Amino acid sequence: MKKIEAIIRKTKFEEVKETLHESGIDFFTFFPATGVGKARQSRVYRGIAYDTSSIERLLISIVVRDINVDKTIEAIMKAANTG
Repeated sequence: MKKIEAIIRKTKFEEVKETLHESGIDFFTFFPATGVGKARQSRVYRGIAYDTSSIERLLISIVVRDINVDKTIEAIMKAANTG
């Protein structure tokens, strides 16, 4: 058994979920994750716009059999790809 973790954009969650289900992965867990990087996001709070270096993502955690590791990683990479 192997544990696979992936951090994906929130906008890609539904696509990743569907691709995993199509690949035979019926259960996984996900959590909100916040990271810091070079990318900046604009936010509006009480009518005031500001930039932040904190980036909101989702952390997906899956435990699969050894024979399903490559298939699962390929499914996540295919669905979560942004360019």
